[in-house]
Amino acid sequence: MKLEVVVIPVSDVDRAKQFYVGLGWRLDVDIAKDDRFRVVHFTPPGSQCSILFGKGVTTEEPGSVQGLHLIVSDIDAARTELVDRGIDVSPVFHDVGGLFHHAGEEGRMSGPHPARRSYGSFASFSDPDGNGWIFQEVTTRLPGRADTQATTFASSMELAKVLRHAAAAHGEHERLTGQTDENWPDWYADYIVREQTGTQSPT
Repeated sequence: MKLEVVVIPVSDVDRAKQFYVGLGWRLDVDIAKDDRFRVVHFTPPGSQCSILFGKGVTTEEPGSVQGLHLIVSDIDAARTELVDRGIDVSPVFHDVGGLFHHAGEEGRMSGPHPARRSYGSFASFSDPDGNGWIFQEVTTRLPGRADTQATTFASSMELAKVLRHAAAAHGEHERLTGQTDENWPDWYADYIVREQTGTQSPT
């Protein structure tokens, strides 16, 4: 079972559409059956889950959806990209307890997680109706938190970052073994999949 669509309640469909276009998200569908029913469908870059809003698609109050998480590998770069697009994004923060953030702005501490721990750094923004979005930085997946048969990258920048990690780890591997590994492509591939899926990295 794959979660593929989240419905977002909005008061002004055209205004919401303009906002999500401004985020750089892909517009998949904009279909109006009549003046009482319209479906607009967007997908964030690299996401397998999309959002849907429109007329006659939900009875929830506009702005009532909170805590929608966008997982990024570099929270500073993700935040900067939206700020450059004119989006009001909070400064990067972490939770006072060092874990998942509290509701609203309770317990927010300025700056990324002190140890830059995966899952520990956040930034937030809202759409024009107040539906709330959260960036969460994930650099290493916890075991079981990803499909071990699927490895995907949201951008060339993210792939390059993972390749640099693999290169550094492979250099250490060769140093420890005292041997030059001619089969490095397979080693890199195994390392990258293991790192992204949260399983133990090869040694």
